[in-house]
Amino acid sequence: MKTIPTITVKSRFLLALFLIPMLAVSGKAHTINYELASLPETGVFWAYLKLGFEHILPLGLDHILFVLSIFFLSSNLKTVFWQSAVFTLAHSITLALAIKGWISPLPSVVEPLISLSIMFVAIENMLVRELRPGRMGVIFGFGLIHGMGFAGALGDLGLPPGSFYNALISFNLGVELGQIAVILLGYLLISKWYSHKSWYRARVVNPVSVCMALIALYWTLERTFI
Repeated sequence: MKTIPTITVKSRFLLALFLIPMLAVSGKAHTINYELASLPETGVFWAYLKLGFEHILPLGLDHILFVLSIFFLSSNLKTVFWQSAVFTLAHSITLALAIKGWISPLPSVVEPLISLSIMFVAIENMLVRELRPGRMGVIFGFGLIHGMGFAGALGDLGLPPGSFYNALISFNLGVELGQIAVILLGYLLISKWYSHKSWYRARVVNPVSVCMALIALYWTLERTFI
């Protein structure tokens, strides 16, 4: 009985975060980079794959922190990879909608929500000792918001009309590869050696989560008021 209010509050929170940026709907199309559009299909694939990867490493510090927030709650690589895949699936949906021009999220709303999503998951890491099934719903909801942020990265480039789905899939695949790289780095540098230690949560997970939450709080304030 005690878990019902928690799920209800969490669901309402995620629903609000998702719906606010969706309120701005427009038919405006994004610009097209004709140099990329003139590439053959294989050229488009590799170009957007590279763009997607670079949007995580080294350019996407906020997305890196979100992936690390996912990573630090569980040291099981299979579990973390599944969460990363759910995150990618979710942001692929809103990215496609935004690039198509079916929704026009406001950066002034989306960017603070992205930083809030990092803070939310980082704080949850300190309050929850083990992964719960509801975490997938949280990640999916936040993935929808991050997808609107990814749309900004492609706003000036657009996607080639003749290779729209090729470019979209390769960009998202590049993002997923970037996320996997972050997870593997975290595992090889920290989790592989220390996650089995009795002090791992107290000395690693909690302090790192506090730092990520504070960074995300600063970003939220900066993106909202500055």
